[in-house]
Amino acid sequence: MTADAPVPTRPATLEDVARVAGVSRATVSRVINGAPTVDPGLRGIVEEAIAATRYVPNRAARSLVTRRTDSIALVVSEQEQRSGATPFVGRMFTDPYFGRVVSGLLEVLRPAGVQMMLMLVDDETSREQLLSYLRQGHVDGVVLVSSHGSDPLPQLITGTGLPAVLSGRSSRSGRLTYVEVDQRAGAELAAEHLVSLGRRRIGTVTGPQDMPAGQERLAAFRTALARHGIDDLAWVEGDFTHVGGAAAMKRLLARRPDLDGVFVASDLMAMGALPVLSREGRRVPEDVAVVGFDDSNAAQACDPPLTTVRQPVEEMSSEMARLLLRQIREPGDPLPSVVFHPSLVIRDSA
Repeated sequence: MTADAPVPTRPATLEDVARVAGVSRATVSRVINGAPTVDPGLRGIVEEAIAATRYVPNRAARSLVTRRTDSIALVVSEQEQRSGATPFVGRMFTDPYFGRVVSGLLEVLRPAGVQMMLMLVDDETSREQLLSYLRQGHVDGVVLVSSHGSDPLPQLITGTGLPAVLSGRSSRSGRLTYVEVDQRAGAELAAEHLVSLGRRRIGTVTGPQDMPAGQERLAAFRTALARHGIDDLAWVEGDFTHVGGAAAMKRLLARRPDLDGVFVASDLMAMGALPVLSREGRRVPEDVAVVGFDDSNAAQACDPPLTTVRQPVEEMSSEMARLLLRQIREPGDPLPSVVFHPSLVIRDSA
């Protein structure tokens, strides 16, 4: 790059960048459009020249060349509204999990100059509106958060031909690349910890049993306890919400009053369950040891602070963004899925 090249006072052009970098206009264009054939060293020189000239690409012109919009859709899909359930939008903005997903995605998308649109789908009408929007080419790809095994969206999005990455494995994921935590390993960590504390009268508040995460956590927790001779597991189904966790804890205590250990399959449900135990005169952890799942902000806000299985949601979401950008920029076969390992974070509840 020419060190003493003057920086123009007017808006910089491709020609200005090319002159400062000492390369052709075509090379600058290939760098800006993300062409994979540019030598990394040359790419660095051009990027320095872009910074020096403060060149701002014309997005409209770039889209004509690349056929890309430089935007992706974050689609959160939920089942149709159940009577008495917390409104879908309300759950979106109160559950720490979704904020962590957005944070992890933006960490990768922002430096890449890619915008993110949030789209919520909870019934047939919104599903059809989404598919119409995607087919019209408004975005380059999709990150899909779809938790229910019966959700048709993974297959429908595959049918659009758009690059897509799924948050969590689904029975209908088909060829979609997915990123998830090892659910079974996480539940096993919870079981082993409770057993190591000498707890034998153990129960669990599960996630919804129409969701793969809820199913796998329950199955693995039960199997791990059975290895220690604990076969009479008491369990109640929850819904991954604060209110649902409180209601489920009441039912679990009614079913197993002598409970001395419980695995609550999400921190948000545990936040609802802990006050129920307190009102029933059960001290945590002296009388009942409690282990959650997620290691969200809710875990530290609990009283007492919650021992929990950590799933690295921000890192997982960043990986989803990286996988999606690779599919957009290098079309071809779907990339291999990625499974992250959980860990146990010990605090005061167990």
